[in-house]
Amino acid sequence: MTAESIQGLQPQCRHCSKQLTVKFLDLGFAPPSNAYLSVQALDEPELYYPLRLYVCEGCWLVQTQDFARANELFSADYAYFSSVSSGWLKHAGDYSRMIVDRLQLSSSNHVIEVASNDGYLLRNFIDLGIPCLGIEPTESTAAAARKLGVETITEFFGEEFARGLAQSRGGADLLIGNNVFAHVPDILDFAKGIATTLNENGVVTLEFPHLLKLIDGMQFDTVYHEHFSYLSLTSVQLIFANAGLRIFDVDELATHGGSLRIYGCLPDASHVETPAIGRIIETERRCGLQSIDAYTGFQSRVDTIKFEFLQFLLDAKRANKTIVGYGAAAKGNTLLNFAGVKADLISTICDAAPSKQGMYLPGNHIFISPPSVIEELKPDYLLVFPWNIVDEIQQRCAYIREWDSKFVTAIPEIRVF
Repeated sequence: MTAESIQGLQPQCRHCSKQLTVKFLDLGFAPPSNAYLSVQALDEPELYYPLRLYVCEGCWLVQTQDFARANELFSADYAYFSSVSSGWLKHAGDYSRMIVDRLQLSSSNHVIEVASNDGYLLRNFIDLGIPCLGIEPTESTAAAARKLGVETITEFFGEEFARGLAQSRGGADLLIGNNVFAHVPDILDFAKGIATTLNENGVVTLEFPHLLKLIDGMQFDTVYHEHFSYLSLTSVQLIFANAGLRIFDVDELATHGGSLRIYGCLPDASHVETPAIGRIIETERRCGLQSIDAYTGFQSRVDTIKFEFLQFLLDAKRANKTIVGYGAAAKGNTLLNFAGVKADLISTICDAAPSKQGMYLPGNHIFISPPSVIEELKPDYLLVFPWNIVDEIQQRCAYIREWDSKFVTAIPEIRVF
């Protein structure tokens, strides 16, 4: 009998508190994916946590088994800066213009963004003369936002914080949360915070990777400790309803391998529900997301990808081919640590973010170099870990063709091009 089979030790759903008995994915043990290491830290003990996903049969929320606390994952020196990606900056600009036009926002309105990072999005509202406020728990990114003129409060968002914010600063006509809903340990408290913050006819938009795309695209490398939840529209609709919110529209996006953008409001707001909601929920039902069917067999498919990835690296090593990685992203860390890959197979990983350069990846301890190293080393393969922006990276690094190097991605299968 395993510990997980003992009734008292079974984890509970972070939303509805139902006991979780169905394991969706087990990636073994890994350190937090964004806990980059200095050279001095290499000789210090490193914390590893189990990385497991369960699915709740009550509300169909897919979620991690909790071991790490949020303040351990999103520390003051958090190294992810949204502004590094030009594609993401364009996405933010397009969204800002769209939502200002759709909601007819002006200088008389108030916009709040939760997990505002380095101000990459809110600066668009500043340029349009619309008052805004960022809520960002990591001091490193908040400081960068303030340099851009984005007023930022360094705090974790939840119902208690939202209550104080509404009393001191007033509510929000627009509340934005891009790729944060999956990152909060108490997802219901976060949703209640949204309801507390919104004005009577205010709108919240949340963007998050779609669970359906994760399963269809074998995107298991998007699983890491900072992602507490993996979201379907079915589960988010239930969470919103329990928090005193309703969803009235949804967009399907190409970002992060396939995301949803939901539009929510208070129950009595004037916003009319669109047919898009029912269409996507029906698609999720037909694909089995409201039954166990969609979740069985995923582990064995993930294991196959790991074996093929390792085989590619080993074959390259035997053939005296050199491999340099690109993108010290969390998804790359998940894949590398799950496969047990170290610096003997990948000499270094390049990243455009200065905050990561000169550091080492957690777990595998691969050194992070600036992209200029690629031209110095002239590798035979450039292994791209953030496959969601591979087109952007391919354009940025097109010069590798000069020495007949090839790009490689590993998800959902090895692709050399």
